[in-house]
Amino acid sequence: MTTESCPVGDDTRIKDWTIGDVPPWGAACLDDLVDSLLSTDSPFPCTFAVAGAKKRTLRFGFVDDLDDTNTWSSLTTIIGNYLDTYQTISKDTSLIVFFRPQPKVRTIEEYHGKFWSVMQYLHENDPEHWPDDVPKDPDHPMWEFSYGGTSIFVVCNTPAHTRRRSRYSPGFVITFQPRWVFDGLEPESPRGAAARRVIRKRLRAFDGTAPSTALGNYGDPTNREWRQYFLPDKNSDAELGCPFHAGAPLSEAVPVPRTGPGSLAERRRLLHRFMLAEAGLVPTG
Repeated sequence: MTTESCPVGDDTRIKDWTIGDVPPWGAACLDDLVDSLLSTDSPFPCTFAVAGAKKRTLRFGFVDDLDDTNTWSSLTTIIGNYLDTYQTISKDTSLIVFFRPQPKVRTIEEYHGKFWSVMQYLHENDPEHWPDDVPKDPDHPMWEFSYGGTSIFVVCNTPAHTRRRSRYSPGFVITFQPRWVFDGLEPESPRGAAARRVIRKRLRAFDGTAPSTALGNYGDPTNREWRQYFLPDKNSDAELGCPFHAGAPLSEAVPVPRTGPGSLAERRRLLHRFMLAEAGLVPTG
C-alpha cells in the first residue's frame, strides 16, 4: 500500500493528535487508520477525512472497554475537550474514538446495539440541554445527534463490516463531526455539490458497490440522519432500526471473504490480531 508521508508512530507525534491518555494498543489503531486515509493505491472516499489526516487536524481518543460502561466516562471527557477547541483547529477536523480491540468479531447487529448504547449513554450524561433548534424526534429531517449543545454527525466503523470497506475497522470506532464543519458545503452550493460527486465516485470504487441509499443530505424531507450513522454491511440488508433503541435481533456472523495475503483486508485482519496480542487479549505467536 502506498501512502503519502505523514509519520505518526512515536509517542510525541501521537500526543499531538490525541485527547486524553494513549493506551498500549492505541498507537497501532491510530497508525492503521492514518495509513488507510493516506493510501494512494486505494483512495479513501471521504476527502475531508483525507485532508484532515494530511493537515494533522484530526483528533483521536481511546476508550478501554466497549462492554464496561464504567470506562465510558472517558468518552464524555474526550468529547467535551474536543468541542471546546474544534473551531480553532480547522474545518477539516473530526474526532475519532477507538474502543479497545476485542478477541472476537461480533455480528453487525451486536455492534449496532453497542453503538446506540454508547449514543444513549452520551445523551444521558450530556452536561448541556438538547439544543432548542434541533428536533428531538429522529424521524424529523432536521434531527441530528447532539452533545454539549452541539449538533454532530456520527459514523460507526466495525470489524464486521467486511463487504462495505468504507465502514470497516479492525476495532470498534466512532467518528464525531460537528455540523459546523459542513457549513458552506450545503448540497445546493457549488462546493457542496462538487464534494458530494467526488465522494460518491470514490465511495463506489472503494466499496465495489453502489453507495447506500441511506446516504442523503441533511434537511432533505426524505433524509433521516440516523440511518447514515450505522450502515448495514450490504445494500440488500435490512435497515437496522432507530437510534436510542436497544435489543436489535441477532443474526449469524457475516463471513469474512477470502482474500490474498497481500490484500488490504488481509493486512488489516493481521493488524487486528497484532493489536489484540499487544492488549494481552490473545497469545502471541
